[in-house]
Order: sequence, then C-alpha cells, then structure tokens
Amino acid sequence: MELSNCLRCGKLFAKAFRDLCPNCLKEIEREYERCVAYLRETRQATMQELSEATDVSVRQITRFIKEGRISTYQAPNLAYDCEICSQPIREGNMCESCRSRLVKELTQTVVGAEEVKEAPRMGDGAYRVIDTKRERE
Repeated sequence: MELSNCLRCGKLFAKAFRDLCPNCLKEIEREYERCVAYLRETRQATMQELSEATDVSVRQITRFIKEGRISTYQAPNLAYDCEICSQPIREGNMCESCRSRLVKELTQTVVGAEEVKEAPRMGDGAYRVIDTKRERE
C-alpha cells in the first residue's frame, strides 16, 4: 500500500484501490442513500430539486447516474448535461446531435486518411523508369 492524498478532502491515507479516504467513501455512501430515499418518495424530482433536497452536489448525483447506481428509468425528470454542448441528457456522456457530429467528423477523417494513403507518391515514377530500363538491357 502507498500513501496518497484523498482527492475529495486532501487528507493523507493508505491507498489500496480507491483515490478516496475511508471517511469520504462513507460520506459518499450516505449521500447516495439520501438521494435514493428522496427519489423513492419523489420520482418526478429534477436534478436541481434532488440536489437541494438532499444537500448533495449535482456533480455527485451525475456520478451516481453514470456509475449506474441511480437509474433515470424510474425518474423521468432526472437529466444531466451533455459534456460537449450542455444539453440535458439521460444517459451516456453526450447528446445524440453531438454524437452524430462526432461520428461524421471521424468518418471524414478516416476517409481523408485513406485518400492520402492511396494517392500516388511523388517520385514513384522515377524508380519505375530505371527498373524498366534495366529490364530492357
């Protein structure tokens, strides 16, 4: 085990597998329990309402959702921001329009790279002329 500083509180602790100290892990579990309890009572809660009612940051609630600990299936108004354009989304890291744009850009990049690969290189003809001349002799 190595010594490390907790990413949340900054305290020094013996790091095993996590980047958080045991106290912060316990606090995160308490925050999770508060969120789940509130969502059981109020399924129509928005992210902001959940955060204010439980005193848990929107960032931490978003982490719970991305980790799969809180499901948006039973909470129809629970959404977080797309990492690119900040539009509200309910799953993944980016909205559908950003995902489509990214796929389009990647496809264009791959096609462009293939065209560059297939283009004849300058100087190929010079070597071929010499090879042809040698074959004739």
